[in-house]
Amino acid sequence: MKRINLYVIAAVLTTLVWGCGNNENANKQGAMNTSKAAEKVYVAPGEYDEFYAFMSGGFSGQISVYGLPSGRMLKVIPVFSQDAEKGYGYNEETKPMLNTSYGFVPWDDAHHPELSQTDGVPDGRWIFINGNNTPRIARIDLTTFETTEIVEIPNSGGNHSSPFITENSEYVVAGTRFSVPYPQKDVPIDSYKENFKGALTYIKADEPGNMDVAFQILVPGYDYDLAHSGKGKSHGWTFFTTYNTEESHTLKEVNASQNDKDFIAAVNWKKAEEYLAQGKGKDYPAKYVHNYYDEKTHIATSTTKEGVKVLIPAECPGLIYYLPTPKSPHGVDVDPTGEYIVGNGKLSADLTVHSFDKMLKAIENKSFEGEVDGIPVLKYEDVTAGTVVSGGLGPLHTEFDGKGNAYTTFFISSEVVKWKLGTWEVIDRAPCYYSVGHLMIPGGDSKKPWGKYLVALNKITKDRYLPTGPEMNHSAQLYDISGEKMELLLDFPTIGEPHYAQAIAADVVMKNSKKIYPIEENEHPHAIKKESEAKVVREGNVVRVYMTSIRSHFNPDNIEGIKVGDKVYFHLTNLEQDWDTPHGLSIMGARNAELLVMPGQTETLVWEPQREGVYPYYCTDFCSALHQEMQGYIRVSAAGSDVPIKWSLGED
Repeated sequence: MKRINLYVIAAVLTTLVWGCGNNENANKQGAMNTSKAAEKVYVAPGEYDEFYAFMSGGFSGQISVYGLPSGRMLKVIPVFSQDAEKGYGYNEETKPMLNTSYGFVPWDDAHHPELSQTDGVPDGRWIFINGNNTPRIARIDLTTFETTEIVEIPNSGGNHSSPFITENSEYVVAGTRFSVPYPQKDVPIDSYKENFKGALTYIKADEPGNMDVAFQILVPGYDYDLAHSGKGKSHGWTFFTTYNTEESHTLKEVNASQNDKDFIAAVNWKKAEEYLAQGKGKDYPAKYVHNYYDEKTHIATSTTKEGVKVLIPAECPGLIYYLPTPKSPHGVDVDPTGEYIVGNGKLSADLTVHSFDKMLKAIENKSFEGEVDGIPVLKYEDVTAGTVVSGGLGPLHTEFDGKGNAYTTFFISSEVVKWKLGTWEVIDRAPCYYSVGHLMIPGGDSKKPWGKYLVALNKITKDRYLPTGPEMNHSAQLYDISGEKMELLLDFPTIGEPHYAQAIAADVVMKNSKKIYPIEENEHPHAIKKESEAKVVREGNVVRVYMTSIRSHFNPDNIEGIKVGDKVYFHLTNLEQDWDTPHGLSIMGARNAELLVMPGQTETLVWEPQREGVYPYYCTDFCSALHQEMQGYIRVSAAGSDVPIKWSLGED
């Protein structure tokens, strides 16, 4: 009966929200303080935003970067999907970044960006993000804003509770959203309870180039939804939400919503390290791929790895505990002190807050109400710190301002609710337009939040922007949270479906930003360092064009002797040594993207001419007043012809 009432209330409230969500009412709501809000988000021409905001691209597979408070989009960083604008995943250097054990997979569903940390504070070195579909985790280097490393997650299905980082970037985690046979095998789906298991994976993340699966923990076949690692007093622990403790395999919207409580899994990863050192890790079969882009050679390589170390909770006492949490919890969030663990039960009207100190005491006192596969289940009343009563409908995610306040999104009632840690009283609530999912406060999941702004990431946009057909970009909404009451300042559209975002003070990142690749440090095997080294070399039906670009010509810009059926590699080195001076290369008929080559960098485009003729190529990135003149021609002759290889620039 309680479940039915909750759904009825949710349906009625959703109808009211949409019924009131017309453009006229929205404009009236925002017109009261338009001038004041505009002043707060205005960034004058030539001035910089206070924060970088990194938003997941969801089904775009990318990360988009925005300035706050302006909402200006600064960049799209290609991660798991090919990007024709930058040639990522198309040029020969970056294709290996998209390799997996299934082969070349040029797409994924990117959900949760996570900044690297030092002592629990974002440090601006890297940002990580998960690929949810073909399980992967990527590292992006924030000196270049480019993806430099991707590791695949074996024995996992749906890498959702990922890649939430530990306090000093020791690990990023990857909990399986969909439990699967472990290891994979052909079994009937309805044998779920007998054959399906979950995996909680810890990826070593503190050394660029060496991301790898450190260990996995074999857990019951639930769905592991989200995670956050502890901080301060709870450093050394990670907390994962679970749902589907019913272990249902069909019609989960009903069958995985039966139990009044599911769990937060509390993992003691320092204890895991002890067990691994004692030789408790078992060798399980696995096949996964690690990809790394070397900044010196400008080339990515792929390495296939075999096998993982697995810890079995029943054989490792103290490794993991279950904290009962109502009801189908989605987000799990740890406050800046590391004491409070907030479980956001999406089918509950209340918020459950667990205490880390009480959890440790319950463990010490063996205050268990049972166990599952050797994992003790702690007594609910012995680990609960308090409850935020009737906060709203559909709680999803919580972040913190560092001033003793927490902010939670409520998806069904479309609002952000501000409440007080310790007293659990609701202080303020602000409507969102519409169906808010994640929220983000700069540094809001760290030990020291900046606590000035809040961004709501909304799933529905209708009537907020000019219409663009049946589908509209999602809406991010910026709130000022510097005062007692939240104030809506700005709407701005986002790319893909941003599930989560993180933000960091701009000056932390700006000071390390790379402006060029020094040409003398370029170790690409096909790089040339000056124009006089340009050449065209035939090796059977493989032709290599060693080409340079500089304002405003390619060298060479006339090439002859190419034949139908040849495989032509254009190795383009950008000789510029000036900030923000990339050059592009596009060839007529090339079944590929362009190249976009940064100053001092080398990239390769492969072209296989299909027909005889003369084909133009040109620079695609406007570089100078004579950009239009930056072009050339390639002569393609018949297969078997005796036209010799010849190249030139001008009359040379």
